[in-house]
Amino acid sequence: MTAAAANAASPVVSGTTQPPSSSSSSSSGTLSSTAGGTLAGNFQTFLTLLTTQLQNQNPLDPLDTNQFTQQLVQFASVEQQLKTNDQLTSLVSLQQTAQSTQALTFVGKTAVVDGSTAALTNGSATWDMSLPKDSNLSVSITNSTGQTVFTGNYAVNAGNNQPFVWDGKGTDGTQWPNGQYRMTATAVDTSGNSVAVSTAIQGVVSSVDLTQTPPLLSINGQTYTVNQIKAIVN
Repeated sequence: MTAAAANAASPVVSGTTQPPSSSSSSSSGTLSSTAGGTLAGNFQTFLTLLTTQLQNQNPLDPLDTNQFTQQLVQFASVEQQLKTNDQLTSLVSLQQTAQSTQALTFVGKTAVVDGSTAALTNGSATWDMSLPKDSNLSVSITNSTGQTVFTGNYAVNAGNNQPFVWDGKGTDGTQWPNGQYRMTATAVDTSGNSVAVSTAIQGVVSSVDLTQTPPLLSINGQTYTVNQIKAIVN
């Protein structure tokens, strides 16, 4: 299915991810270390007090050993939790490293991601469309300012990832310049009932931002996480 015309960058597409903050790992490690040191100091103080109490207790009225045991168990429980937190921090760090390694392998690849904004380059922009049933499809393409540059109606068979190629020509035949263009697609079946249409775009992964967690892939001027990639074309 092909069409003709539109223009420039549109707002952030639905699949775009805002860059998250990534300072929690170092702060949690510092807190864990501080807590561990505090716990060790408190435990030594507790043992000193306990030993002093035992040495000076009244043999006719000995101290409650159950209370001592309970306090020891509490200290052990806190220490175990702190060690667990340290292990979780290590696992998170390993996962982040694996994510960065995986993200780097996508650079230079053509990826398919959910979205409605595609790049018009050298007179060609492509969207992938999926429809659950045979439908009459209405397409509208707008430029970065929201101006409608192309509209069209098509009879489309049911299927997934069907390419819709637009040649950059507007409804009036005007050739629009390279840039980002957004498609809006609606469909109805032969009975006039609405049919859900999902769109995806293809683009080359030009770079990866490893300073973010998870890493962000740049595709057609938009950013995506690895889990938003639906397929790799090449």
